[in-house]
Amino acid sequence: MNAAPQPASAPAVLTERRGNVLLITINRPEARNAVNAAVHIGIGEALELAEHDPEIRVVVLTGAGEKAFCAGADLVALSRGERIAPEDKAKAAWGFAGFVQHPISKPVIAAVNGFALGGGTELALASDMVIAAEHAQFGLPEVKRGLIAAAGGAFRLVQQLPPKVAMEYMMTGEPFTAARAAELGLVNKVVPADKLLDEAFALAERIAVNAPLSVQASKRIALQIIDHHRAAEDGFWAQNAAETKVIMRSEDAREGPRAFAEKRAPVWKAQ
Repeated sequence: MNAAPQPASAPAVLTERRGNVLLITINRPEARNAVNAAVHIGIGEALELAEHDPEIRVVVLTGAGEKAFCAGADLVALSRGERIAPEDKAKAAWGFAGFVQHPISKPVIAAVNGFALGGGTELALASDMVIAAEHAQFGLPEVKRGLIAAAGGAFRLVQQLPPKVAMEYMMTGEPFTAARAAELGLVNKVVPADKLLDEAFALAERIAVNAPLSVQASKRIALQIIDHHRAAEDGFWAQNAAETKVIMRSEDAREGPRAFAEKRAPVWKAQ
């Protein structure tokens, strides 16, 4: 069933507390939950709320509707010259979608309810656990758009999947199924779509009954979270920024989103 169009005034991100769990929902089903500046701010502020509220012990991130968890960056907005990150430097530092460079001590479970392509896969890679609907798909198609997986995908995919398999998916830009993602260890569990949130909350509740300070300290140690960033990733992010700067100045980086918006094949110039 297709999701009903959202009114213009509908918030881009919804939050709901269920006991000790905070549910964050990307609320742009008409755009396949693609990330714009409003989504970035909404997710980032929700994570800040979760981090500083002692009653919140686990976060679940999902997308509205049944088609898409997150289709990545809003390429149509990019083609119009719009920003998909806020101008506020502190909030922009949270990384893509206010999420990928915004580690919190509370465990985060991605409940992937459909397509999770590009930035959507990068949200899954940045999450601590993933529950996926049977029809979910993952992939990093940026190379098909003249871009790179600059929200952590270019190094996290290789870290979290067998390296040669990850390289194949990153170089071809081809998608892979939820079942394949589970085989490769990217997904904890694949479930029917109508059971997705139930399973995500069941996992969240199994975590939430444990000592919260112990859970949070364990996550910080496992991911080397120091002063609200993942110290072990500093070198990756530095190179990522340098490479992205070069790519985003290229003609191909303009051609890819433009061709996507115009629904035609891109014409690459390698410049």
